[in-house]
Amino acid sequence: MLMRGSVSKHPPPKRDESVPPLSLTDVFSYLWPYLLEFKGRVLLAVLALLAAKGATLLMPWALKHIVDGLDKSLQTVLVLPVFLLIFYGILRFGGVFFGELRDAIFSRVTERAMRRIGLRVFKHLHKLELAFHLNRQTGGISRDIERGTNAISFLMRFLMFNILPTLIEIGIVAVIFTVAFSPLYAAITLGAVIVYGAFTVLVTQWRTRFVREANQADSVSNTRAVDSLLNYETVKYFNNDEHEAEVYDRHLENWEAAKLKNRLSLLALNSGQALIIALAMTAMMFLAADGVVSGDLTLGDLTMVNAYMIQLFMPLNFLGFVYREIRRALTDLESMLALLKRPVKIITPPGAKELQLTGGKVVFDAVQFGYRSDRPILKDLSLTLEPGKKLAVVGASGAGKSTIARLLYRFYDLDGGGITIDGQNIAQVSLDSLRRQIGVVPQDTVLFNASVRDNIAYGRPGASEDEIERAIDLAHLRGFIDALPDGDQTRVGERGLKVSGGEKQRIAIARVILKRSPILIFDEATSALDSQAESAILQALKEVARGHTTLVIAHRLSTVVDADCIAVLSEGQVVESGNHTELLAARGHYARLWALQQSSQQRQL
Repeated sequence: MLMRGSVSKHPPPKRDESVPPLSLTDVFSYLWPYLLEFKGRVLLAVLALLAAKGATLLMPWALKHIVDGLDKSLQTVLVLPVFLLIFYGILRFGGVFFGELRDAIFSRVTERAMRRIGLRVFKHLHKLELAFHLNRQTGGISRDIERGTNAISFLMRFLMFNILPTLIEIGIVAVIFTVAFSPLYAAITLGAVIVYGAFTVLVTQWRTRFVREANQADSVSNTRAVDSLLNYETVKYFNNDEHEAEVYDRHLENWEAAKLKNRLSLLALNSGQALIIALAMTAMMFLAADGVVSGDLTLGDLTMVNAYMIQLFMPLNFLGFVYREIRRALTDLESMLALLKRPVKIITPPGAKELQLTGGKVVFDAVQFGYRSDRPILKDLSLTLEPGKKLAVVGASGAGKSTIARLLYRFYDLDGGGITIDGQNIAQVSLDSLRRQIGVVPQDTVLFNASVRDNIAYGRPGASEDEIERAIDLAHLRGFIDALPDGDQTRVGERGLKVSGGEKQRIAIARVILKRSPILIFDEATSALDSQAESAILQALKEVARGHTTLVIAHRLSTVVDADCIAVLSEGQVVESGNHTELLAARGHYARLWALQQSSQQRQL
């Protein structure tokens, strides 16, 4: 066990084996549709690429003729080769200009792909079931998405405009060496390229695990930092600032160690690549210099060989960098695309119709459910919510009360039985239409870090100003808003930490009013409030619930005495039902709970 203040080294985080390794084929399958969306731009970018490569390949040839034109041994009268000098300048400018033009044209394609895939992941995350979000690590996921979208930009640019063009350039230079000099020059060039490529691939594959390890450590440390900051108050309540710093530093220590391995392996890779390039260039220059001494080659030829070798090995060296970065980018993409591959469990079935409400009668028929197969929560539970009536579900903690609300909203699918609304099975209707008909005031209302008004308007984006004002009045928020320094434009802080629990609940009620759903769920909406705030919220809830089919999940029995029907849950089953008076007269579970709570309140007084 780790005691507070102790120091222990955690083992470096292991690669998540649930995330499958990503191949270039997988990447192309994702990126290809985005390339097809801008066929014209892609074609123009390719033409600009060809122009840039053409200018680059002509520069050593122009340089050879400039040197030969200035060589006294080749001509007695020296003439400044003005045309060739101007042509050389044009070629150098053209090589840079057309390269920049290519990037400018293609940038729209990469940016659109980043936007579309980022949005796709975001929407997919919102489609995933509640169980995923209860277990997720927000900091790690946000870092995965950030790295993944950046990797997409890199892959789209470099796969298309660096690897293939460089390979073509190597082939053209080998042909030039064979035709202009001898096949030996081409053999040295191609041999160096093959050795260089094989060395790069093998070493990069070896060091990929260090990249993964560094990424995993980065995600873990970021997750811990975000989690700690979101729980700022809890940290302060327990004087655990130093403990949090120590835990975070241990995660950073793992990240530092992983990054050090990454850097050392990169040193080995870069040094090996540099040695291969140096040996090849030295061999080529020996051959060319020997040719000049024997009179077979001119100084211009020597210059051209040197220029082609530098020109060739610069992109080849860059190609090594690109390959390394591609491997890193594929690693970065793995986690993000694994999110996309995660199946959506709660879906609208094919051919499902919209939910049609006629009265709003809700029936739970022999419902069976458990969050885990070995631990059932609800066992053959049957309940009926009559149209326009209020049904309260009460019981001890762990009886399954909040689970009922989650199942009605279809956050989970049932293990057995069924839930119907006006005779329509909720699992067979459109998920969107189901959730439009249900408004929820949760036990723990979490607000966006925006203004009070923006948080209320979130109940129905696009609602008119008059509708928002009416919701504010019905939720009894007017006095609170008028007392704020900036009125309804006052920001509530992250997760609504700047407003009290009672005001958060009122904002939640205003949201539900604005949503205008005929079925309402109040999930222990007053459990965290004091008596005065609870009284005010209960009055607001009563007004909102009037004329709606309402399910109230409650722990305090005093908050549901006015319910049309009260169902008492025990161990996932309804053991009693009736109104408050009937249940007290029955002297069963409800009466015992009532007596216990009344006794507890008397002691507190």
